[in-house]
Amino acid sequence: MKLAGCYTALITPFRNGAVDYEALTNLLQSQIDAGVAGVVPVGTTGESPTLSVEEHDKVIAFVINFCKGKCQVIAGTGGNSTAEAIHLTKHAAEMGADATLQVTPYYNKPTPEGMYRHFMTVAEETGLPVVLYNVPGRTGKEIPIDVIARLSKSPLMVAVKEAAGSVERVNAIKAVCDITVLSGDDSLTLPMMSVGASGVISVASNILPKEVVAMVSNALKGDFVSALQIHKKLYPLYRDLFIESNPIPIKAAMADMGLIAEEYRLPLCEMQPGNREKLRATMRALGIELR
Repeated sequence: MKLAGCYTALITPFRNGAVDYEALTNLLQSQIDAGVAGVVPVGTTGESPTLSVEEHDKVIAFVINFCKGKCQVIAGTGGNSTAEAIHLTKHAAEMGADATLQVTPYYNKPTPEGMYRHFMTVAEETGLPVVLYNVPGRTGKEIPIDVIARLSKSPLMVAVKEAAGSVERVNAIKAVCDITVLSGDDSLTLPMMSVGASGVISVASNILPKEVVAMVSNALKGDFVSALQIHKKLYPLYRDLFIESNPIPIKAAMADMGLIAEEYRLPLCEMQPGNREKLRATMRALGIELR
């Protein structure tokens, strides 16, 4: 399975406490119209920790049905319990997902051997291609390079999403195996692609999909001059979308654009006023129309 290009880490829009499928439909259409390679429902950006299992399954099924034949779907079905991850991933496989995004088990902090067995068990029990998700800032544990190298020997391990804030990690992974690397940080997409990454799982493309698609496409073609121009333009947005915990700023931005109702689920809540104004100023400077 080939993964390359811009994949949007979809937000999960809420209205009156429930998932807003009308807003989600509009968001998906905007992504497809912009030419994204794929979408990633119910990852961190999709507030997976606060969705019930029923909501989780329904959102993934909805996204898969909408995107069928239009773009790839990498379903966020990870967990800190291997059994739970298998349950969620089996449903995504039955619905027709192209791959699963499997986050490092969080809080229980498994050993490297435990990580290896976790990821392999999910893959073997479900048969769905796996994108490993390395995000130690959220999980408390990094997937060791040698574990990625071991896992890469399985044809079901198709990529790793690198969100450790390190370009060096891409070099290190590529030095020991040929697994596809996707950036998990918008601001590091271009640097990571310059040393071998194949694209990004992007937060910013929720609101500027055409621009992120263009940047990644140029880089894939080897036109880093054009890609760098887009990167420099978008960098202030990349920065300010993480001024508070993701997905708070991206949902605030989308609400300011009139794309969604501004609803979060505790423990997430609205942005601090000063940070909100900074984000709005950055968006205005980019010519983004606000309500």
